[in-house]
Amino acid sequence: MNDLENDKKIKVEFAPGCFDEFDGTQEELDDMIAEIHRMAETGEILKDTQYLSLDDLEELAEKDEDYQIVIDKLIEPESKKRRLH
Repeated sequence: MNDLENDKKIKVEFAPGCFDEFDGTQEELDDMIAEIHRMAETGEILKDTQYLSLDDLEELAEKDEDYQIVIDKLIEPESKKRRLH
């Protein structure tokens, strides 16, 4: 059992703008968010997980542009990040 599979509750937080690239209806987004929270509550979210380094992500991005979106968000300068107050 790894450190993430212990009895600690998983807290899910969504960063502002994290769904800006989502292509679906509000109902589909709400359903997806509810499913993520359900999976975190049950621990199912950790099933079959693996850690990826930035190098791993870059390799995946060469094959699938959706990974490039993740990389771009990870390395986006702090001054460019969206702020809602």
